[in-house]
Amino acid sequence: MATSDGMTEAGFRALYRELRRTAPGGTAPRGALATLTPERTLAAVREVRSGRTVSLAAPVNTREAPDDAEPAEHRLTAPVAGAPDPGGLQFARDRIAMNVHGDVNSHIDALCHVIYEGTLHGGVPAAEVLSADGAAALSIDLARDGIVGRGVLLDIPRLHGTRWLEPGTHVSAADLAAAEERQGVRVGTGDILLVRVGHRRRRQELGAWDAAGARAGLHPTALRFLADRRVAVLGSDGNNDTAPSAARGVAFPVHVLAVHAMGLHLLDYLQFEELAPLCERAGRWSFTCVIAPLRLPAATGSPVNPLAIL
Repeated sequence: MATSDGMTEAGFRALYRELRRTAPGGTAPRGALATLTPERTLAAVREVRSGRTVSLAAPVNTREAPDDAEPAEHRLTAPVAGAPDPGGLQFARDRIAMNVHGDVNSHIDALCHVIYEGTLHGGVPAAEVLSADGAAALSIDLARDGIVGRGVLLDIPRLHGTRWLEPGTHVSAADLAAAEERQGVRVGTGDILLVRVGHRRRRQELGAWDAAGARAGLHPTALRFLADRRVAVLGSDGNNDTAPSAARGVAFPVHVLAVHAMGLHLLDYLQFEELAPLCERAGRWSFTCVIAPLRLPAATGSPVNPLAIL
């Protein structure tokens, strides 16, 4: 865990090439989801012990805040306030609109979300795929049937005896390995790796701040741990990326490495404040994890409410 372990641009590019060569899903159309086979899904279902379900999503934010200049809009469209009661049968109706890739609401990134040097994951030219109508390839539709696998939560603040990591702190591969050992769990092929940095707890206790400018997250070199373990999905209660960036000249190095180089769907801004205490009391940090994006065939991501089933 560090706050000033920077990388040169040349160092980042070398790491990008390395991880692209060793990507868990190789050149499979679904990226790293190829590691989550039916057999591994079936094994993941056997993780259920108590049948307790826990949401890993935060409540949708509808109020402007320092970390959310474009909050979600939610309003009742019927019945109309102040209108006379017509009697008989009526239906209450509402409408919601949101910026999927903001810094507050829980969401999943599609493989078309990250454009790096004009291309998407697998070298697909972005200009040939992306248009005003959406993404013609690598959209969130790749996960239309849901993602069901073994979830593993690694609690980094718990490892260091703190409630949360301060903004700007980098989680290293050594931190991930040490959390595994401390928690008595091992991340394996096809797993859904969830990394707690305590972002949500800090926001709840101290209030919102400009998370775009300062937040805890993974150091780019920590992605070697994910490549070695061949994980299927990466999620965090933060953005996964640290701010300020650990890589000179690249604002979101973890997004570039995970989505673009490795073909990993990312889950950003989840919340683990209910799950972590349950795992600690049970002495088990693995569970069945169910991720169900909305059916948005050409979208770059989706709001999401992942579930842990213990």
